[in-house]
Amino acid sequence: MSDLNTRHKDTAAVVTGGAQGVGLAIARQLVAEGCRKVMLAGRDAEKGARAVAELAALGADAVFTAVDLQDTQACLDLIDAAVGRFGTVTVLVNAAALGARGTLTDTSVELWDQMFDTNARAPFFLMQGFVRHRQVQGGGGSIVNILSQCAHCGQSYLAPYSASKGALAALTKNVANAYRFDRIRCNAILPGWMDTPGEDITQRKYHGATDGWLERAEAAQPMGQLCKPHQLAGLASYLLSPDAGVMTGALIDYDQNIAGSYPE
Repeated sequence: MSDLNTRHKDTAAVVTGGAQGVGLAIARQLVAEGCRKVMLAGRDAEKGARAVAELAALGADAVFTAVDLQDTQACLDLIDAAVGRFGTVTVLVNAAALGARGTLTDTSVELWDQMFDTNARAPFFLMQGFVRHRQVQGGGGSIVNILSQCAHCGQSYLAPYSASKGALAALTKNVANAYRFDRIRCNAILPGWMDTPGEDITQRKYHGATDGWLERAEAAQPMGQLCKPHQLAGLASYLLSPDAGVMTGALIDYDQNIAGSYPE
């Protein structure tokens, strides 16, 4: 295994959802392991500026690009912008997602389209731009898609979200298979319930959560916590690094509750 402090010294990364939560945690981990070229993409320029300042203080050439992931051309332009900035892109992290609620019977066409445009179509075209670039560069490179345990099923009120993550799961394997001989690896992480700024907003907006909800939720979990972005980031960094070897097409469950298990 390579030195953890330098294994990403040659990495040039694009991270969507990079201004906060999982995306920012992964970007921090890459920089901690030697990455000096990071483009963060998201919607909130103010949060993006704070994230860039943090990574720059750690020695990275970091830049934030405001992107509407429902704009397909903007997704393709993002890869081109990163190549223009860094000369190349070797790593892509698709961490951005829309997590709005909707059941089978109350989901509008508009919500369905927004969900799939953000959670499935955007990663598709980001990967398209990335793979095309890597092929021109002679191959190599790594992708990590952040999915969800909901890709296995999900609650009734997450019908379109679960469907979009299931689509990205299949796409992860398809891309991994299609570009094996270009040495482009594509893997995914499927986290369970996570402690993120976005989750706090979601719990308050959709589920009437009040102050202290996180502590109450964590007390009921088998390991006494929700999934933490900084813990997941180490796994993502490994998957993106040469240390992962030939690993590709993997869908890794990242949770303390086991898919397919039932009460004793």
